[in-house]
Amino acid sequence: MATWRALLPLLATAALGALATGCSHARPSSSPGSEEEGEASFYSRSVEGRPTASGTIYQAERMTCAHRTHPFGTWLRVTRLDDERRSVEVVVEDRGPFVSGRIVDLSWAAARKLGMLGDGVIPVRVRVRGRSATGAR
Repeated sequence: MATWRALLPLLATAALGALATGCSHARPSSSPGSEEEGEASFYSRSVEGRPTASGTIYQAERMTCAHRTHPFGTWLRVTRLDDERRSVEVVVEDRGPFVSGRIVDLSWAAARKLGMLGDGVIPVRVRVRGRSATGAR
């Protein structure tokens, strides 16, 4: 009995440490050259003219995107994993997507250039290119 009492604080500390580590999600680095892979989706044209999280107005024909963590004004290269010849450069102006597995939500123009309008969701690699001198436009 005395052995369990001596071990209980150690076991509790180990369990809390494991729980905290298991619940954390790796935040992608915003350093140029850092990459992540996941799924991309795109905005409907129906959100044209609405404000984004950065304060800019969404315009479907601009090369923009939403990302959960990269700072506004960060330029990203998004490449199709099923056709690596197709890629676009977009600037982060909004937050999202908030669907499991999706890492970037693209403007309609960026989705068109990637050839994903008929697919809806595609596997992509997102690579940080750098930051805009002025942040979000």
